[in-house]
Amino acid sequence: MMILAHLFIVQSHAQSAPDTTKITALTEVVVSGTKFVEKKKNIVQKIDNINASYIKRVNAQNTGDLLMSTGNIFVQKSQQGGSSPVIRGFEASRILLIVDGIRMNNAIYRAGHLQNLITVDQHTLENIEVLQGPASTLYGSDALGGAVHMITKRPTLSDNAKKTQIKANGLMRYSTANQENMVHADVNIGAHKIAFLSSMTLSTFSDLRMGKKDNKDFPGFGTRPFYIRAYDGIVGDSIMRNNNERIQKYSGYNQLDLMQKVLFKTSAKLEQLINFQLSTSSNIPRYDRLQDIRNGSLRYAQWYYGPQARKLLGYTLQLKDQPGFFGEYKAVLSYQAIEESRITRQYKRYDELDQRSEKVDVIGLTIDARRKMRKDEITSGVDLQFNHVISTAHRTNLLNGLISPLDTRYPDGKNRMSHAGIYIQHIRKMKDDKIVLNDGMRYQYVFLNSSIINNSFFSLPVTDIVQRNGAITGNIGLAYMPSKNTRLTLGYSSGFRAPNIDDLSKIFESSTSARQVVVPNPSLRPESTNSIDIGISQSIDKSIFIDLGGFYTLFNNAIVKAPFKLNGQDSIMYYNTNAQVLASQNLGRAIIYGANASFTVNINNRWKFSSTANYTIGNLLTDHSTTSAVYVLQQDGTYAITQQYVKRKPLDHIPPFFGKFSGLYQGKKLYAECYIHVNGWKKLNRYNVDGEDNAQYATAMGSPAWQTLNFRFGIDLRPKLQLQLALENLLDLNYRYVASGLSAPGRNFSIAVRGSL
Repeated sequence: MMILAHLFIVQSHAQSAPDTTKITALTEVVVSGTKFVEKKKNIVQKIDNINASYIKRVNAQNTGDLLMSTGNIFVQKSQQGGSSPVIRGFEASRILLIVDGIRMNNAIYRAGHLQNLITVDQHTLENIEVLQGPASTLYGSDALGGAVHMITKRPTLSDNAKKTQIKANGLMRYSTANQENMVHADVNIGAHKIAFLSSMTLSTFSDLRMGKKDNKDFPGFGTRPFYIRAYDGIVGDSIMRNNNERIQKYSGYNQLDLMQKVLFKTSAKLEQLINFQLSTSSNIPRYDRLQDIRNGSLRYAQWYYGPQARKLLGYTLQLKDQPGFFGEYKAVLSYQAIEESRITRQYKRYDELDQRSEKVDVIGLTIDARRKMRKDEITSGVDLQFNHVISTAHRTNLLNGLISPLDTRYPDGKNRMSHAGIYIQHIRKMKDDKIVLNDGMRYQYVFLNSSIINNSFFSLPVTDIVQRNGAITGNIGLAYMPSKNTRLTLGYSSGFRAPNIDDLSKIFESSTSARQVVVPNPSLRPESTNSIDIGISQSIDKSIFIDLGGFYTLFNNAIVKAPFKLNGQDSIMYYNTNAQVLASQNLGRAIIYGANASFTVNINNRWKFSSTANYTIGNLLTDHSTTSAVYVLQQDGTYAITQQYVKRKPLDHIPPFFGKFSGLYQGKKLYAECYIHVNGWKKLNRYNVDGEDNAQYATAMGSPAWQTLNFRFGIDLRPKLQLQLALENLLDLNYRYVASGLSAPGRNFSIAVRGSL
């Protein structure tokens, strides 16, 4: 019974990894790769580590911008209050977001583009670990393309049993491109056995200004010449000319982030942590939809997300040096409450202010245990997740205040989704630690029940959806280190994602320019990936470091939107408009492959030059006995959608070539960095017609290549007072990230003051 009790005790809050920015990359300590602290050289899977010193130096506006700044992670934005990271051609619900060991993905994470990442305050982060490639063995469903593990700072105990230590940090920042005003403060009160960490960040962002320097072939791309001034109770909707077309009108928002942690450490063997996080926002305008045109005019007078709120409460127990087979345990019990809403109204439709709201409650329990032997390490654990979704909707007549029923985004009855998983992961060191074997296996079971009570809106043929999905995933790989300066890796891993409530049973209007509506499909099956990775890391004279990697992924049962029939009809009336019917469907297989490279040169202890490069290709393998809609280049140089017999068509979410070049000077009291972000072309014929590539927000040829020139500078004014300056997009380039409906910031100057006590 004691062994069983131990096995049901562990995992969540990842221990804070030390700042290992120094280029001893092969011995860098990570957490996510095995759930416990482990040297990076012993983990076959590629892991990008973003540590505390980098986070402080970059001083990004949000966590999405922080990931994007590395030059290794691509991020999509539909609005200023959004950031959807892409890992190896997978995005949104196909990669797993984790904060302090707690999975953020829930039953309504969609496959399109997400904004949930920015609800994690970048100023509270101690470390981010990005697992490249399937991570389902450790983390279960959703980690098809990888995982982003965000580890927040932990309270600090006092070294002196008789003295309580108080430490405080503060930061204020202003940026010109969106008139950002941000203030952050955190306080740590540490006694010998108990410590408290409190953090607060308040940010306000005005409308974002895009760059003035257009691509010569696409002058004025993305500008906002007109906007709709919405009905205010007296004056009706009015189409207004924008005084400055470079100001992306109605893109600003505000956000508040709070965190409270309490650490109890009664002995070297026992540690407990309480973790509370709250993130809430103002209304966040859906900027891309506010640009939509219908019948030659702006379509929406209002389209915004209501205040999005994420609440997290976690309790972590950590045990070390325990008797029995496993000597180390972690356990976390967590509760999350997420609130989202979408408010829309079309131009001059005063009787149709539509609000759809979702509340998601998630209870989670993760338990992990580790046994360390001379040559072997065994990690094992269980993972339980329980999701409950409540979806409501109503329509308000602004002229008389009457409220009427409306079709909900998700079924209005029961919406439950549960996960249960058990795994084992093994590391074996051989040949004087020159060869390290990684292998592991997991069984995952997912149950879903979603039911519709009011079926009068669409007369759907199925009103009660029940799915039970199970899967076995695994990984195996070798790391070979013939010398201290060389490391070779070869690995295989598999991923699994069960359809969630968003995949199976939501009803929504597609964001494409065509009139389309997506309806439920209860016949969906789980998606899976099988991936092979190869890598080589080489250091030369302790000053030059090269890291090269490649991957090849088979994506099976890929869920994509495609034409569908509802009650035998391929189109239905939706909002008084005849709309084509689409549904999420498993359409065969896809192949994704690519390569990445990084190169670092340390001139001396102060000067460092580095670069990154990433390239990915993804194609759906189609049933070439039927035609597929693809973009085809015409003789006049334009693209047109054509039905053709093709064996392959582009997979959506695939970024173009991207990377970063950087030169950094790091002195005792100051640093200075010049860096260039580069992004290649994505021609329109590489866009997926039916997917989430958002061709309507690109140029007529696709997404043009761009490069931005940027500078960062920081100086210590006093021992505990620092001034940080940044000049971003110095050439004031007008550009967009692929699939984004929001143009990137133009020339931006930011100034920040950072202090500590």
